[in-house]
Amino acid sequence: MKKINARINLYLAACGILIILLLPVFYLLTPVSKSDTTEFLYIDGDDTQDSVLTKISAFSHTAGLTGLSTLIRHSSYADHIRTGRYAIEPREGAFVIFRHLKNGQQKSLSLTIPEVRTMDRLAAVLSHRLMLDSATIAQALTSDSVCRQLGYDTCTIAAMFVPNTYDVYWNVSIDALLTRMSNEHDRFWQGDRQAKANNMGLTPNEVCTLASIIDEETANTTEKPMIAGMYLNRLKADMPLQADPTIKFALKQFELKRIYNKLLSVDSPYNTYRNEGLPPGPIKIASIRGIDAVLNHVQHDYLYMCAKEDFSGTHNFARTYQEHLQNASKYSKALNEQGIK
Repeated sequence: MKKINARINLYLAACGILIILLLPVFYLLTPVSKSDTTEFLYIDGDDTQDSVLTKISAFSHTAGLTGLSTLIRHSSYADHIRTGRYAIEPREGAFVIFRHLKNGQQKSLSLTIPEVRTMDRLAAVLSHRLMLDSATIAQALTSDSVCRQLGYDTCTIAAMFVPNTYDVYWNVSIDALLTRMSNEHDRFWQGDRQAKANNMGLTPNEVCTLASIIDEETANTTEKPMIAGMYLNRLKADMPLQADPTIKFALKQFELKRIYNKLLSVDSPYNTYRNEGLPPGPIKIASIRGIDAVLNHVQHDYLYMCAKEDFSGTHNFARTYQEHLQNASKYSKALNEQGIK
């Protein structure tokens, strides 16, 4: 009997030791996330080890969180918290996640540059996707020295942004973001686009400026090369562009549906009724289709255009001012009939 009791005690002791040895393994290997899909943990410059654990607790298993908390609290993590956007996969244990956090192994995100009208709006949109706040972005985009270092000024900086989607890190710095956008711009303009601009006697900034006007004139992609050809004809003839979207930009009244004569006297370098040539810079981030419409414009002899009276979003083109007046009269009549002021 004594031998049996001794064996039982030995067995229980062994089991106890095994449990003690395996318990940490259990906590370290138990999946942290209780979700079946990938969760993302955002750590910014104000986070502490406690706030990091609080954020994780919102979507974690108790056992997994206990293991991760033990690793974080009994290491030097608090002294080296690394910002970023970290993926918490459904089956990842505490040890794997801790290693990612400690080494700064974050996941990139897809950042789409929007075709917005102002740099303030761009700053607001980007701040919702990045750790950067809108004030920091806006300050850089309106800084003479920052724009100059990138090869632009505060009027032309919009031309640097190509509205594509890019993989970036959530905690990207403002300097790194702008450098990336500058490099993407240069890559976009390599080859045929630069050659076509050179043949037209235009710089990429000038192409983007004209494209931005065309984008605001119509959403009809197929008509954009026609409009580009018309504006290029006016530039060659030393005629003012007389583009209504530039008046809206000068006034910062983008909701205007009609441009009355009294608005055409606004004192602004963007007023293409008073100033010949292109305005100082783009009136929005030009679309790629708008840019390509300028580079691949239709060659014709039209000098005037007016929105069609059927409100289709397309235009009637004219070679003479007399023809243009007739088109303008039809459109004005249609606006009046619809009560559009």
